[in-house]
Amino acid sequence: MMAIGEMWSYLGSATASFTFIYVITQQYFPLHFKNHIETYVQKFVSFVYPYIQITFDEFTGERMKCSEGFSAIRIYLKDKSSASARRLKADVVKDSQSVVLSMDYNEQVTEEFQGVKVWWTSSKTGPSNQVSLSIYPASDENRKYTLTFHKRNRKLITESYISHVLEEGKIIAARNRQRKLYTNNPSDNWYGYKRCKWSEVVFEHPSTFDTLAMETKKKEQVKNDLITFNKGKGYYVKIGKAWKRGYLLYGPPGTGKSSMIAAMANLLNYDVYDLELTTVKDNTELKRLLIDTSNKSIIVIEDIDCSLDLTGQREKKKEEEKDKKEGETDPVKKIKEEEKKESKVTLSGLLNSIDGLWSACGEERIIVFTTSYKEKLDPALRRRGRMDLHIAMSYCCFEAFKVLAKNYLDIDSHPLFGEISRLLEETNMIPADVAENLMPKSEEEDADTCLKNLVEALMESKEKARKKAEEEARLKEEKEKEEQCAKEKVGEDATTRSTTKGVKENGFIH
Repeated sequence: MMAIGEMWSYLGSATASFTFIYVITQQYFPLHFKNHIETYVQKFVSFVYPYIQITFDEFTGERMKCSEGFSAIRIYLKDKSSASARRLKADVVKDSQSVVLSMDYNEQVTEEFQGVKVWWTSSKTGPSNQVSLSIYPASDENRKYTLTFHKRNRKLITESYISHVLEEGKIIAARNRQRKLYTNNPSDNWYGYKRCKWSEVVFEHPSTFDTLAMETKKKEQVKNDLITFNKGKGYYVKIGKAWKRGYLLYGPPGTGKSSMIAAMANLLNYDVYDLELTTVKDNTELKRLLIDTSNKSIIVIEDIDCSLDLTGQREKKKEEEKDKKEGETDPVKKIKEEEKKESKVTLSGLLNSIDGLWSACGEERIIVFTTSYKEKLDPALRRRGRMDLHIAMSYCCFEAFKVLAKNYLDIDSHPLFGEISRLLEETNMIPADVAENLMPKSEEEDADTCLKNLVEALMESKEKARKKAEEEARLKEEKEKEEQCAKEKVGEDATTRSTTKGVKENGFIH
């Protein structure tokens, strides 16, 4: 018993001595000296520890983009961890009775591949050991997976197993994929405990091309263009272009631009990124946001003419230079202008992000711009290569009305269809207003009632348009009369001055 007691005593003393030496080394020894010590310690450990470790970090490219390998491994290990890990993280999917489980941090999962045993470990680390008074984790914390295996199996693991894990992870992700709707966060949320450039929800918009109120010919044109793009990876490589395509949806509000975007996403099974430019501070932030988007996605910039002052900037160059000179002489005005201008995203920065070198940092992406006033956009933004296909979202025609009647009332024909067709040719009404009139407001309202409501609304709209046209014609006529009178008065004054001048020259007036 004394021998065992003495052994534990010596072991405790040795442990205390080692701990003391380690603490002194960390606190007082120079950094380069500590690096030398760690190098020799690792060499010594490698002789007695026959295992190799490979680390897969969450971020790549100076933290600009999430690693695809990390994402694939995380998905691959979900099934493995739910069966063998002791500590798990749970996530409940919306409208699902099941719980999605994944391994918790600092947990280990064991797997066997072709008779070889490997170990996966999940961990989360911070940037340093500095003491912080903040209640939140470090801003640059990094998540990672570590793969451990015996060194005699190096060739099998590096040449076969890792590729197997990445491929299986991608297959599982494609099979269980849920489309998401993203919106960009202000850059203040990119760091610290929030640490997220995009917020996401499950994309559940039901719009399809079958339910879209638009002419059949135009819908088929857009569908064919999207399907050709989706299958065109080899073609884009052949012609030397980035695998992306731009669309411009333009037309009055309420003509179905948002529904068109949802139909595109549902057709191609793409994620949707709703990019709010007013929250982006500068061109660098814009590039970081676009790099952080996934492949197979639609990037949407709605109301581009209202998001930022990106229209006609080249024509305003002289005025801006003039204002700049005035601002230099008036410091108060300069400060107010800087405070007013929250976003410094420029037209050049936007063009370079969607069509420059940075646009090739991803593939199979669609960029959709929407506007109510196409003519306000800068020609450099509207040109092909940036907005490849321009789609006019116009007022409701009879063909679009029939789609809405089928959607809302489940009817294909009705005695009032003829009158509605005639009224739609004579007056303009957006599809949103047509749909509102077709929607039953109570259980007592049937198809007849809704169609009569639409006929009344169309007749009322027609009457308003007639009165407006008459008023505009009257104002125009009055303006022309005023201009004519002004011209006649100028002519009379000129004649009077000419006569007076001639009389003076002949000496009749003294």
